[in-house]
Amino acid sequence: MSQPALLRLHRWITLIFALPLFAIIVTGLILSIEPLVQTSGIGGPAIEAGRVVELVKRYDPDGKARGLSINAGSRSMTLQGTNVPAIDLATGEAASTNSILSNAFLWARFTHERLMGQAWLVTASTLAMVIILLLGIVMGLPRLRNTLSGWHKGTAWFTLPLILLSPLTGLCMAFGLTFQTAPAATVVGRPLALPDAIRMVAASHDMSHVISIGTRGGRVMARIYDGGELRAYAVNSSDVAPLPRNWPRLIHEGNWSALIASPLNVVTSIALLTLLSTGLLIWARRKLRKRRPRSERQTDAAVVGAG
Repeated sequence: MSQPALLRLHRWITLIFALPLFAIIVTGLILSIEPLVQTSGIGGPAIEAGRVVELVKRYDPDGKARGLSINAGSRSMTLQGTNVPAIDLATGEAASTNSILSNAFLWARFTHERLMGQAWLVTASTLAMVIILLLGIVMGLPRLRNTLSGWHKGTAWFTLPLILLSPLTGLCMAFGLTFQTAPAATVVGRPLALPDAIRMVAASHDMSHVISIGTRGGRVMARIYDGGELRAYAVNSSDVAPLPRNWPRLIHEGNWSALIASPLNVVTSIALLTLLSTGLLIWARRKLRKRRPRSERQTDAAVVGAG
């Protein structure tokens, strides 16, 4: 395929998926800072497991909640799968104000994973992003110039590993590819009740480092920050065992090291946003140039020739 044909394909795929890609990239930028926000709150006062268990029993006496999430920064917790609002751990009452940042993360995650409620649209747009990037690679090395096109090509090539790894890991998550080096432990017996799971986790981990505890796939799992990494653990009546690392998810979400991966994901999102916006501007300028009256183009050519 000739380079003009590759460029045309590159351009048309971008135009078709421009809006969903913009939404995915912007929400990805918002989610990029979430690990930093989460780790900034885990260094505060310890959270007592007994207090958490007491509040779970008070607000979920029938045991209908499928799990809980803890926000150490705001000292609050949320029961998942219930209509109970966020609970203030200090007062034991409903949190007086909803965290704007938490709400922004919640909205961004839902939109990022289910754009307009359609997970397939996110997957299709992510696949389109990979194709667009590969077409750019096939078209060859750029000539770096201080022009809109030069900045577009330079941004792509200098950040290529980051901008290519992000959608590729997203596709791995969408298709269930984990690249785990060891099989997950087999689930034996019924999952623990939420209060019992909280006690088991608290016996070996600081509750202020816990992000969530809940039932997934028939097992009780906990997500806990350990050395800056958000690890997944299987919780049962005998122990709290680390699960094999899901590397695509760790890399995509920036949870393998909050202090390093989170800034890298911010850079990746900014680079992708720059590529999308400059690509659309380049296309718009060309379309406007073609639509100018012939007399104006001839006048401009005459002025340039006279100069």
